[in-house]
Amino acid sequence: MRLRCEVEVLSRLLPTCGLPGRGRAARALLSLGRPPGCGGAGVYLMVCTARDRAGARYKVQQNVERLFTRFVEDGKATVRLREPAVDLCLSKANVSNLKTFLSAVRLAHQGTDAGVLPLSPLVPAKNSEVEKPKTKMIITSRRDYPLTKSFPYSLEHLQTSYCKLARIDVRVLCLKKLRKLDLSHNHIKQLPATLGDLVCLQELNLHDNHLESFSGALCSSTLQKSLQFLDLSQNQIQALPIEFCQLRGLVRVKLDDNALLRLPCRIGQLSRLRFLSAPRNQLPFLPSDFRKLRLENLDLFGNPFEQPNPLVPNIQLKIPLTLLECAARATVNHRIPYGCHLLPSHLCEDLEVAKTCQCGSACLSSFIQITVTMNLHHVAHTVVLVDNMGGTEAPILCYFCSLDCYSQFLDRHLQSNG
Repeated sequence: MRLRCEVEVLSRLLPTCGLPGRGRAARALLSLGRPPGCGGAGVYLMVCTARDRAGARYKVQQNVERLFTRFVEDGKATVRLREPAVDLCLSKANVSNLKTFLSAVRLAHQGTDAGVLPLSPLVPAKNSEVEKPKTKMIITSRRDYPLTKSFPYSLEHLQTSYCKLARIDVRVLCLKKLRKLDLSHNHIKQLPATLGDLVCLQELNLHDNHLESFSGALCSSTLQKSLQFLDLSQNQIQALPIEFCQLRGLVRVKLDDNALLRLPCRIGQLSRLRFLSAPRNQLPFLPSDFRKLRLENLDLFGNPFEQPNPLVPNIQLKIPLTLLECAARATVNHRIPYGCHLLPSHLCEDLEVAKTCQCGSACLSSFIQITVTMNLHHVAHTVVLVDNMGGTEAPILCYFCSLDCYSQFLDRHLQSNG
């Protein structure tokens, strides 16, 4: 006989890695029968899915350890096999068909003559017989949001917009095949660190929520390699964490209509970034590392950029240099390895954001800072005008490790404007 239902295969064996294996829930066709032309080969269970129509076969006779039928009236049951040690978890089955199926399995296990059992030929399933696993789900209203039903484990694209969600549903965090997650137009205020457990996630859309920050823990998760598109537009974020630049796979970032006071100081480490959009924020200038970007499209319209003035420096020099400053400069300049196992963590954090002088040397807390004008076409092929006057220039921070380096820059600047 054949039974259409949703099957999840759970392994009760312990693989060499020491973790229990777990199959994926899928809409499947269960057959109970004999392989064609095999005479007395016994009765087998075969599970056919859209991706594996040939099916996995399991011997039944004297091989059923237990049948779990407590929720059979809900179309649910579990067949526990001895060898291999797997549980076939059935759900969403027709109740009448399920009861007949379980009765046949019990009789087959006891060795009942196959001639009296309602058996089917064990042949690969046809496309029309097996429903493909659901990979995409779009929900655009609160009334359509599933409160009692689970999300299909096979989902690769999930959109839940306009659902008034105040937090991310923990059931979503179990969808390990998810590649695209759209949670736009909700009321989400905080992101759980476990969002970083979605190892396949490539696109994350959080447009129009109530976020005030983006967690540094997420930037240190598996999202470092997988995440390519991030939309944080129309939130209330004032600053992105230092760890944001560890998301090295980012290609497109949208930060429109937030309250950003600065961009990450190491933004130049995002070597794959091609599209950056951050209009209508509160940026007074751009970080020095911005020069390293190689973008296709850049939009910084509507930010209150300061008027750069190289002749009015912010002098933070400490003469003579402290021992800490000397050690920090030597560590960075000579590329000496360091880490929290060698140095206090706060020193490591300072070294990670060390500034770079025009001469190429590093400086930590002793420096001269100015803002200079940079044409944004130096870092982007297409630039959206910065203001209504048609400008494509913006102020960028510039650092000097000593009075000597600043004096040399000043001489060049005065000559070029002379």
